[in-house]
Amino acid sequence: MPAMNIIQALNSAMDVLLDTDPDVIIFGEDAGYFGGVFKATDGLQAKYGLDRVFDAPINDAAIAAMAIGMAARGLKPIAEIQFADYIFPAIDQIVSEMSRIRYRSAGQFTSGCVVRSPWGGGIRGGQTHSMSPEAFFTHVPVLQVVVPSNPYDAKGMLIAAVESGDPVIFFEPKRIYNGPFDGVPDKPLASWARHPKGEVPEGRYTVELGKAEVVREGSACTLITYGTLVHVAEAAAEHSGLDVEIIDLKSLVPYDIETIAASVNKTGRVVIAQEAPRTSGFAAELAAQIQEECFYALEAPIFRLTGWDTPYPHAHEWAYFPTRDRMICALKTVTEA
Repeated sequence: MPAMNIIQALNSAMDVLLDTDPDVIIFGEDAGYFGGVFKATDGLQAKYGLDRVFDAPINDAAIAAMAIGMAARGLKPIAEIQFADYIFPAIDQIVSEMSRIRYRSAGQFTSGCVVRSPWGGGIRGGQTHSMSPEAFFTHVPVLQVVVPSNPYDAKGMLIAAVESGDPVIFFEPKRIYNGPFDGVPDKPLASWARHPKGEVPEGRYTVELGKAEVVREGSACTLITYGTLVHVAEAAAEHSGLDVEIIDLKSLVPYDIETIAASVNKTGRVVIAQEAPRTSGFAAELAAQIQEECFYALEAPIFRLTGWDTPYPHAHEWAYFPTRDRMICALKTVTEA
C-alpha cells in the first residue's frame, strides 16, 4: 500500500472519481492547468481534458453558483475555493441556494456539490490565509461540514462526500498537507510516510461521513477536536502524562454524539479544541450538546481551548494557535479541578 500525504490522497480520490464517474467535474481558481495552489488537482486536466477539469474566474460566488447549476442538472461538481478565507463572497450562493434547492423545489432538484478549501493556520499565512470559518457553515441546515485529519481519511471522505448526493463543505487542514504537526512550531516537518494513516489504498474506498473516531483511549479526560489539532492533542496527551481519550470528530455536521457521549460518560471531564476564535465557535455547540447529554457524568466544567477573538496574527501566530503547551495546560486545568 503506497504512502501518501494529504495532497496526494486528495488527488488520488479525484482521479478515482473522474475515472469511474463521467458526471464528476472539477474546477476552481488555478485548479486546471496549474493543478491548484497546493497541487491537489495536479495532472488531472492533462489526463481527463478541459471539459472535466478546468480553471474558473477569480470569482468565488460564481464558482459556487456554477456548482449549484451543474448539480441541479445531474452533474457532480467538486469546486475548489483557493483558501477558506476567500469563501465569504460565495456564502450567499452556498447558504441561500446550495443548501435549500432540494427543499425549495420539493425534491425536483438536488445539490450534490462538494466545495473543497484549504483551511486553518500554522503556515504563517497571516489574517487572510489562516481562517477556520467552519462555524459559519455548521449553522446552515442541510450542509454537511467535514475536516479530515490524515491522508487515509481525506481520500475516503472526499469520495464519500461526492457520492453522498448532498452538499458538502470539505475543509482541508493545510498545516498538515505534507505531514502531521504536533503543535511545537520550531521542530522539523514530520512525514506522513511514517504515520499509519499515511498508508492509502490506490483504488476506491470510502470513509463514513458523520462518524467520529477514538484515536487514543483513556479514562482521565476526553479531548475532542478535528483537523490539525488531532495531532497536537496526541502530542499533548503523551507529554502531559495524563490518561487522555482523544476523539477525532472528522465530521462536524453531522457530528457523532453517540461516540462523544460514551467517552464523556466514562471520563467525566472534557476539553474541546478548535483553531477558530472562541466566541460562537463550533466548540460552543459541542459543549452545549455534551451538557445536555452527559450532565450527571461531568466532574468539572467543560474547557474550550481555542484561538482568540482577534484576526489571525502573523507575528504572534503561536500565541494564537492552540499549541501543544497550551493544550497541556488545558488538560491539567480540567483533570485537577
